[in-house]
Amino acid sequence: MRSFVLSLATLLAFAGTGFAQTNTGASTAPKVKSAASADNSNTKKKTAAPAKSASVQKVAAQQKKAPAATPQQNRAAAAARYGGFSAAAMAAPVPAPELDLSSPRSLSLMNFNTKEELTVTYWSNGAYHRSALDQLNQFLRDSRDAGVTEMDPLLFDVLWHTARISGYAGTIEVLSAFRSPESNAWLASVSRGVARDSQHMNGNAMDIRFPGVPVFRIRQAARSLNMGGVGFYPRSGFVHLDTGPVRYW
Repeated sequence: MRSFVLSLATLLAFAGTGFAQTNTGASTAPKVKSAASADNSNTKKKTAAPAKSASVQKVAAQQKKAPAATPQQNRAAAAARYGGFSAAAMAAPVPAPELDLSSPRSLSLMNFNTKEELTVTYWSNGAYHRSALDQLNQFLRDSRDAGVTEMDPLLFDVLWHTARISGYAGTIEVLSAFRSPESNAWLASVSRGVARDSQHMNGNAMDIRFPGVPVFRIRQAARSLNMGGVGFYPRSGFVHLDTGPVRYW
């Protein structure tokens, strides 16, 4: 009997130990991260931002380029390049003049290259005179290869009105008028100031001087007409006139 009781006690002792061990494992609370440990974990996960590559930096620099220049700024740059007038004067609007639309229109010209002279009345009584236009076409021929074209009669009106507005009634010096494509190509190859698609090839452009009249005054008079292109070359002492699109430089 005693041996039975001892055996039973021993069995109960082992069972209690196993039960206790089983409950201890089941009731173990999950680990809870403290605020400090969470911060440390996040800190470890964060990585430094990669440095911008050279290509990214180049694109960013290109995006920071200055805005396109305005027409006024372009004119001011042209003034600085060609000699000489303030940005305010370049951008100032030119009042439209009152034009004489009834008087006969005569031109006295001197070809600077050939030294020929011509005085002709090319318009009167509301009409152009064919014989006078023919004389002007021949007079304004290409001085390099003697090429002749039909000059735009409106160009003569631009020249005549420009002289009237400038108060000039003398002989007009013509430095260049018609240019053949070959002649213009040669000039463009030796001078950066000559356009390869120059209006001179179309027979609607002239480079002129009014002896004794400042080129700035000639330029202002031509611009006031708003009848085509006006080029300003104060260092060379002449003005370019044409009946192409309205523009000036």
